[in-house]
Amino acid sequence: MEIQEAILTRRSIRKYTGKKISEDLITAILRAAMYAPSAMNQQPWHFIVVDDSTLLKKLSQIHPYGEMLSDACFGILVCGDEKLQLTKDYWPVDCSNATQNILLSTHGYGLGAVWLGVYPREERMKDMRNVFNLPGHVHPFALISLGYPAEKKPMPSRFDPQRVHKNKW
Repeated sequence: MEIQEAILTRRSIRKYTGKKISEDLITAILRAAMYAPSAMNQQPWHFIVVDDSTLLKKLSQIHPYGEMLSDACFGILVCGDEKLQLTKDYWPVDCSNATQNILLSTHGYGLGAVWLGVYPREERMKDMRNVFNLPGHVHPFALISLGYPAEKKPMPSRFDPQRVHKNKW
């Protein structure tokens, strides 16, 4: 799949077939995440890969929009580490880039995924900290549900030339 096609056709997929995803494929997706741009190339991220069905079901009940996790093959919690950043408060931007790379890589491999926001919702962050026993300097950022898609969504028209400004507002 060409990169432009991947960007334009990627959608949030919430229904999965149940077919297993190989560990090699998850590693390839995480490799793509770790190639995301980050401030001063500090890469202040960690990834918790969840393949335990009991834990995925628990997460589906904890996250207010995470129902699809109970049918997912994998979940990935993207976390930002304050100790790994040189530019204060940039970890959320860096983790956003890594999360987007996960979503695009997943789509490129024919998988489906959805980004479930955690940061900056304090209650969601607290829940993820408790479930995964995160150290204080590591912040849960996003939870991603992954699986082989059991749904296909059309590509909407999103380009809006009125949102483009040239040289000034």
